[in-house]
Amino acid sequence: MSAGLAEYDLNMRPLLDLSLEALAAELATWGEPAYRARQIAEWVFRHGATDFEAMTPLPPALRARLAETFTIAPLPVIANRAADDGATTKALLDLGPTPDGRTGDAVETVRMDYDPDDDGEADRTTVCVSTQVGCAMGCRFCATGQQGFTRNLSPSEIIAQVLHFSRERRVTNLVFMGMGEPLANYASTVAAIRWLTRPEGLDLRQRGITVSTVGLVHGIDRLSREGLQIGLTISLHAPDDELRRQLIPTSAGTTIDELVEAARLYIERCGRRVTFAYALLDRVNDEPEQARALARRIRGIQAHVNLIPYNPTAGPDLRRPSRERVRAFLHELQAAGINATVRIERGVEIAAACGQLRTDVQRASMMAVDL
Repeated sequence: MSAGLAEYDLNMRPLLDLSLEALAAELATWGEPAYRARQIAEWVFRHGATDFEAMTPLPPALRARLAETFTIAPLPVIANRAADDGATTKALLDLGPTPDGRTGDAVETVRMDYDPDDDGEADRTTVCVSTQVGCAMGCRFCATGQQGFTRNLSPSEIIAQVLHFSRERRVTNLVFMGMGEPLANYASTVAAIRWLTRPEGLDLRQRGITVSTVGLVHGIDRLSREGLQIGLTISLHAPDDELRRQLIPTSAGTTIDELVEAARLYIERCGRRVTFAYALLDRVNDEPEQARALARRIRGIQAHVNLIPYNPTAGPDLRRPSRERVRAFLHELQAAGINATVRIERGVEIAAACGQLRTDVQRASMMAVDL
């Protein structure tokens, strides 16, 4: 799938699958002092090193042993697309062969640059990362959900997506809203967050990070106890349980009331506002009475509703609502006292919706084989 496949060595261990503490412990068995782990992290995250030979403050013998044991090589790029005059960039990254010999796994990541004029804040660069290859949640309106689930990503594969862009410019914000369900890959997601927020890592602000979930109540509860100050977005997409089960088939065991209660507890424990994501689908979940029903369900907690006009994917039975219908839905929520906004759209012309670039590249590959 990529010319970079030949460069992979399955005998090498991804260094960033280890925590800083685990790396220091392993180096200690080599007779190395603890500060060596911090030096290595600084070169990976601050200097953008992609091989150990670049880490000149380290003794040559240590650099050689690290190169024999670990890898910090970047993920090869299969495809790149840019939009919004270069302010939005999407990359499809090659994950290489798996230990069982499977090839062809790839993952998407997106960088979005925002000027101060957009929202009155300072310049910021947000990276949207994926946590799985494909997704098992099966949401009808999601391109990734239509691909099915292949596997979880490791911490190093999640971090590699951020480093892909941080080598080009400073990353200020991070959203776990790409391919996959972050809380279904809980350990890798949290391990990546801890590397990216610690001073020896990328030193990102915890409040600049948001994890999005389709609504795994146990995972939300567990995340609320991690002692992190990260944001949480819960995908709701319907004001009633029956419609939500139709849109998200895997949500059958969870009610909206349970999700609202999980959000309330997250707010209480973390002191952070929770966002409810609501994909607007024409004539499906965008009626004014549905907006009023939604307002009744979530009223009384410190929450925000992020309305997302449907970004067309491969599903032919769903349509994007008109601007008038979007405004009417927003007005009903605001009239009911709900803090709500319509998401600023970025990258529509480059298939920025999760999973679309991977799908396009796979189709192109199959066409090439057929020819």
